[in-house]
Amino acid sequence: MSNRAVVYKGPGKVAVENIEYPDLVLRDGPGVNPLNVGRKCDHGVILKVIATNICGSDQHMVRGRTTAPSGLVLGHEITGEVIEVGSDVEFMKVGDIVSVPFNIACGRCRNCKSQDTHICTNVNPDRPGSAYGYVDMGGWVGGQSEYVMVPYADFQLLKFPDKEQALDKIQDLTMLSDIFPTGFHGAFSAGVGIGSTVYVAGAGPVGLAAAHSAQLLGASVVIVGDLIEERLEQARSFGCETVNLSKHDRLGEQIEQILGVPEVDCAVDAVGFEASGHGPGSGEAPATVLNSVMTVTRAGGRLGIPGLYVTGDPGGIDDDAKEGTLKIRIGLGWAKAHHFVTGQTPVMKYHEFLMKAILSEKAQIAKAVNATVISLDEAPSGYEVFDKGAAKKFIIDPHGVIRKRTAAAKDAIKMS
Repeated sequence: MSNRAVVYKGPGKVAVENIEYPDLVLRDGPGVNPLNVGRKCDHGVILKVIATNICGSDQHMVRGRTTAPSGLVLGHEITGEVIEVGSDVEFMKVGDIVSVPFNIACGRCRNCKSQDTHICTNVNPDRPGSAYGYVDMGGWVGGQSEYVMVPYADFQLLKFPDKEQALDKIQDLTMLSDIFPTGFHGAFSAGVGIGSTVYVAGAGPVGLAAAHSAQLLGASVVIVGDLIEERLEQARSFGCETVNLSKHDRLGEQIEQILGVPEVDCAVDAVGFEASGHGPGSGEAPATVLNSVMTVTRAGGRLGIPGLYVTGDPGGIDDDAKEGTLKIRIGLGWAKAHHFVTGQTPVMKYHEFLMKAILSEKAQIAKAVNATVISLDEAPSGYEVFDKGAAKKFIIDPHGVIRKRTAAAKDAIKMS
């Protein structure tokens, strides 16, 4: 059986190519740690991919800002239908529609048993934590493809309770694999609660998801900062206040104009290491966001940091930045007794109750992030548009399932 996928071809380039149809073994290939080659996964399943999204973290690799090897199959945001189960799988069945957490986790190690599935110690020989189709994450094949293998299925997969309902809400539910839990983790770990004032740095999909999550958690005011007006307009579309940082370099003053005071209760960094300085003509300044959120967060406040920071950045602005050593004002954070939460998001802590929020229509995550469906063949152009700062979250529809269903729904409305 054939299998087509989005493949990283070097800085600035992706292509749709034929790859091997998956089986329940991790084969050798680009980025696969030698200690993972030949790893048997009878505890896994094969999925027919229904939806798989382009993530900002993918974009870091495609820009050449990581050590990702050419030939790496991309994609860690996966929703699909089970079409084959391994001999050790007990609770997942053929035909189930499931969300795949982007963290690959065994369910057996100390960290997994503590719900710290983002730092599983058994799936990546390089370091704790793993993900599909990502650099230095063990080499598990990515899911921007027609079919993909998912290990540890009984432990990891979130099965949707009703297949038809899931397909009706697939554009929202596909966000459960990463972006929605990641945005929620940023807001939750920042301590957002009833009446909180919140600053979210970055109006990309994760920042928008964090802003929507802050609203769900009861924030009174959510302020989103970004350099691109189109993205800020998207944030305003669901009730956020905004600051255009390409025009203003004094964030505290802008916050004071909105709140009456130059600080917020808590903040979220949804930008990461490719940050730019604030104000007209500013260039890349990788510590800008971390320093600015410490400046505008009240003493004793919390900072959620889901934005990606890497240990290897070939495009870093200096030798320190190339190894992830940034000029952070840790003294400021210490003096203000800030709490910092960093690292990958432990998706499994959040995805089930976020699913319930979607199914009950309490959460409108697809609308918040401007979900936009494209075909697998359109993925390379999707990467180009996203890289230019489009206020969209691209959902790849490898088999045309979403588009066919959307067309059928429109026809039904016309006939009624």
